[in-house]
Amino acid sequence: MIRVTVWNENIHDRTDDRVKAIYPLGIHGTIARFLNEMEGVEARTATLDQPSCGLTDGVLDNTDVLIWWAHAAHHKVPDELAVNIRERVNKGMGFIALHSAHLAKPFKLLMGTSCTLRWREGDYERLWCVDPGHPIAEGVPACIDLECEEMYGEFFDIPHPESLVFNGWFSGGELFRSGCCWTRGFGRVFYFQPGHETNPTYHNPHIQRIICNAVRWAAPRNRRTALDCPTHIPVEKMENKGQDVSWY
Repeated sequence: MIRVTVWNENIHDRTDDRVKAIYPLGIHGTIARFLNEMEGVEARTATLDQPSCGLTDGVLDNTDVLIWWAHAAHHKVPDELAVNIRERVNKGMGFIALHSAHLAKPFKLLMGTSCTLRWREGDYERLWCVDPGHPIAEGVPACIDLECEEMYGEFFDIPHPESLVFNGWFSGGELFRSGCCWTRGFGRVFYFQPGHETNPTYHNPHIQRIICNAVRWAAPRNRRTALDCPTHIPVEKMENKGQDVSWY
């Protein structure tokens, strides 16, 4: 069972009538609902207004993949929570940053860069799959037309992705690296650009498929309880004592 926590600021969802009309369950509730339709996935939600931002150690201990949507309140996330999330990713937890979460504290810590970009509201996007063999692209068409989406443009100040799965093209001629993958320690990170709060992007079945695929891709393969620097006995001595010399 892959345990997913979908985190959202839950500000626009409560205060903007346009967002309420599109996402009556909130963006987090909408995403959790379609994730819970997946076999082998159990999704819960957490929001900024909850105690400890909804992300206590108990919640994070039971989270395999953390999905993060944020926009207007990055500064309200405690620094110590962002550091905790980064360390958990290094130990194997998956992290998926959606849309304006490019400026979220945990994502910026994981990237080590400013994560700045260009933007313009109310545009048209054609999302191209540029790595159809990647697991996140499974069952996804060659391109997805999003009639209304916020334009994000280069330069996007991120480390070079280990895999670039999607590129976005916008009506102004802008291009953007819209679906990017990294490994951080034992964990996997995916950034996915579409998803402005006043657009119905997360109701699009192709976008839902991408997020579902990303959850399976980001799920831990080799989760650690600690990251330390142990002393090491030479392999020959370990073998002579009949000890296991495989990766621990």
